[in-house]
Amino acid sequence: MSEEPPVADHRSRLLLGLAHAVAANGYADTTIADIVREAGVSRRTFYEHFDGKPAALIALYESASLRGLRVLQDAIDPARDWQTQVDQALGAYLGSLAQNPVLLRTLFVEILGLGATGLAARRRVHDFMADFMLEVINAGQSPARLQRPTAVAVIGGIHELVLQALEQDRAAALPELAGVAGHLLRAAVQAPAS
Repeated sequence: MSEEPPVADHRSRLLLGLAHAVAANGYADTTIADIVREAGVSRRTFYEHFDGKPAALIALYESASLRGLRVLQDAIDPARDWQTQVDQALGAYLGSLAQNPVLLRTLFVEILGLGATGLAARRRVHDFMADFMLEVINAGQSPARLQRPTAVAVIGGIHELVLQALEQDRAAALPELAGVAGHLLRAAVQAPAS
């Protein structure tokens, strides 16, 4: 008889199970049975961690977004000028997003289908990213200080570019957007404060 995995591992396995099930079936057609089968746990275990499929999707969204933020953080080299840091971080971030287009579509599109709850999760993630952007840009040698509303607008603009690429079935080309995204951020930083 094998030992039960730690509880924290159950949650990770469920999130991975959801990601695999969504990649195979799409979010709308994924069932709790699909998720627990992929995770190798029971329905009871699923409901010990999540109230339902939407709560699991939000947890997956937040987990994947935090991984994306770690990719951004890992790409920063404080020894480099801020513009090089921007290019490196955006290239790494967009490259990581392009690695799983089915999951990417789910996380960028399906999260909005959850209504106010999904929108709140999206807002939390954008706030984390805005905080990171403010920290990097305002701590570096940038010519001006970036303000929070501008950081949020830049993140929204970058994510709209990602959505447009998804709508055009060009997820694999996301790394090509790094130049445009970098230009947007540099323009925002160098714009005169109003």
